[in-house]
Amino acid sequence: MQETRVDQRTKTQRAIALEEKYGAHNYHPLPVVLDSGKGVFVWDVEGKRYYDFLSAYSAINQGHCHPRLVKVMQEQAARMTLTSRAFYNSVLGEYAQVLCETFGYEKMLPMNTGAEAVETALKMARKWGYEKKGIPKDQAKIIVCEGNFHGRTISIVSMSTDPDSQGGFGPFTPGFEVIPYDDLGAALEKHFADPNVCAFLVEPIQGEKGVFTPAEDYIPHAIALCKAKKVLFIADEIQTGIARTGRMLCSVPDDERDQAKRPDVVILAKALSGGMYPVSAVLADHDIMDVFTRERTAVPMAATRWARSWQWRRWRS
Repeated sequence: MQETRVDQRTKTQRAIALEEKYGAHNYHPLPVVLDSGKGVFVWDVEGKRYYDFLSAYSAINQGHCHPRLVKVMQEQAARMTLTSRAFYNSVLGEYAQVLCETFGYEKMLPMNTGAEAVETALKMARKWGYEKKGIPKDQAKIIVCEGNFHGRTISIVSMSTDPDSQGGFGPFTPGFEVIPYDDLGAALEKHFADPNVCAFLVEPIQGEKGVFTPAEDYIPHAIALCKAKKVLFIADEIQTGIARTGRMLCSVPDDERDQAKRPDVVILAKALSGGMYPVSAVLADHDIMDVFTRERTAVPMAATRWARSWQWRRWRS
């Protein structure tokens, strides 16, 4: 008679073992297996409760399973699955209007992931550089900062200073120059004086290798310098935007509507959908965003489900 073996492992151990066996080893999570969440709390598979201070790197600023977000997602899932950009959409215009009016910009371009939004902003900046600034073909440069984190695509890791992000993935995309973060010294002035520089991409607070908050005058000074040198200031607010730092955008006060003191381009993602669905967006004014024509720039899935959901956000009123 064959003996039946009893698995003596805990639920946590079994879940981790399965993921280690069948999943790619591209991350090193803490040995906690989360199973459910509500508001600021999460529970693991053993039933232990935790405060979720990480908030999925800002994706769930609204908390887990926010009832309004759950409600609109259920309603939209039952109404229509998807519309491609081959057609107009009954709610995309409303979504665009709310997003633009909330953040104070004239145009938006919806995408899916944060990395896609960053890539879109890079494309837009280069195209703007060629068409509006007169940079010679294929000579546009984008300035970034040491210690940056803007995603994991090939172009984005090309601007990284983290060896772990680049090891074994070359060759890399050219056109990026790196300067120190939170440094208003000669490097900033020198690089911005280069006529082939089209944009400065920066995080208002760096958060990948620890949390680095710049001096209070760093972002305002950099914005002013960009305006003076005809360089686009691109604020990557993916991890800092939508109330994570106490206001809608970390890079500028909520009541500031003077375009001379605001980023030229803003990148949003994560909390844009309450973490329930991958949604991102790039915001800018007409004179920048209109370098995009009717070519295939947008991603279709970003235009539908959460366009409707956005209107139900608690902070809309």
